[in-house]
Amino acid sequence: MARQTRQQRRDRRAQAADGAPRPAQRQVTRAVAQATPEPAHSAPRGIPGSGGRRFVAESWAELKKVEWPRQQQVIAGTAVVLVACILVGIYLWGLDQVFKRLVEHVLLK
Repeated sequence: MARQTRQQRRDRRAQAADGAPRPAQRQVTRAVAQATPEPAHSAPRGIPGSGGRRFVAESWAELKKVEWPRQQQVIAGTAVVLVACILVGIYLWGLDQVFKRLVEHVLLK
């Protein structure tokens, strides 16, 4: 079973804030969970090769829940990364020039 989408969680919170009764939460005690162990051999075996199909189906369901960024957000994020790379590159180049002269004039003489 797929998890709730972000919108479903927001709707549930909004209903709870409006004074609507909250859904009852499931409570499982440790004694009950320990009292009913499932044997390892009772799990139904699937059709060979269906695991990949299930994985793709669940992955597709998760991708539908993703809140993808808008074009403006992508452009802004890309610009920030490029500027940061340029600044770090200039900083490292400057340090390289300083240490190059230090090595040439102090350590090699």
